Formats: sequence, C-alpha cells, structure tokens
Amino acid sequence: MKPRTPLGSVARGLAAGVIGTLCMTAWQELSSKLQAEAQDSVSGPETPTKDPWTEASAPAQVAKRIGEGVFQKKVSPDLIPLLTNLMHWGYGTGWGSVYGLAAGSARKPQGLRSGAAFGSIVWVMSYVQLVPMGLYRPPWKYPPKDLAMDLSYHLVYGFGVASAYRVLNPRREATESQTPNN
Repeated sequence: MKPRTPLGSVARGLAAGVIGTLCMTAWQELSSKLQAEAQDSVSGPETPTKDPWTEASAPAQVAKRIGEGVFQKKVSPDLIPLLTNLMHWGYGTGWGSVYGLAAGSARKPQGLRSGAAFGSIVWVMSYVQLVPMGLYRPPWKYPPKDLAMDLSYHLVYGFGVASAYRVLNPRREATESQTPNN
C-alpha cells in the first residue's frame, strides 16, 4: 500500500471541497425555492436601492473589499453575481484542502461524523471572520431558525466534503481490495 502524501491529501481535499460546495449550493438553492413557495404573502414591487452593494451577499462584499483595499481598484456592482460565485466556490474549495490535510494526517479513516464536525467548524469560522468585518451580526442577534438554516448549509457542505474525500481516497480502495471475500 502506497502511503498518503500531504500533497495528495490536499489535492483530494480540494476536489472534495468542490464537491462539498456543490452539495451546499444545491441545498441552498432547494431550500430557497421551498421557502419562496411557502411564503403566504405576496410582496409589493421592489424599490431599487441607491447602492446595490448594500444588498450584495457577504462573499461579494468580501471580494469588493479585497479589490478596493488591496488592489486599489473600484469594483463595479455589475460584478456582484460573479464575485459571489467566485468567493463562494473558492472559499469552499479552499476549506476542502484543510479537511484533506486533517483527514490525511489521521490514523483512522474519517467518517460522516468528521464531516459534521468539519461543517460546524466552517460555519463558526464564517462568523469569526465576517462579524468583525461588519458583514454579519453576532450569531446571538439572529433568529434561531436563521442560524439553523445557515448551519444546515454548512453541515451539508461538511458531509459532502467528507463523503467525497472518502470516495477519492486511494488508501481506502487499496485497503478494501485487500479484504478477503467471505
């Protein structure tokens, strides 16, 4: 059996991060559609805001701060959808590499519990990072159902990353192929 390398674990983690982000995105889209269908009242006509950045997602706002703060470039509101996707997918993929390093360093194969723990850690880290930036309020200022929904997104992400990493792990396949059939 070939030993795991840190680089191989990171690569599998990155791939697992993409798959976990895909799972999270699908759950966000599905839950958004279900919530929209469940709304009883019809909202009135939308009034456009003067600054579209005030309604932009946290990922887009982080990208705007990077573009304007680090690169000293004005970021057009036309880029909000693109920046939202780039940051969302980049963040999820990047965290996958962290999972890969942790799982690759573990002595035992990681299961779904590690995915739940990992998704919870990523969820907590979003508040640790975004509250000081002023893009999120502290968690105790959100209604419990909003926190639960946000946590559910991250749990789905964590399960997706853990499952994908396990499937992509050649050590697991080598171990399973060496098991005699009874």
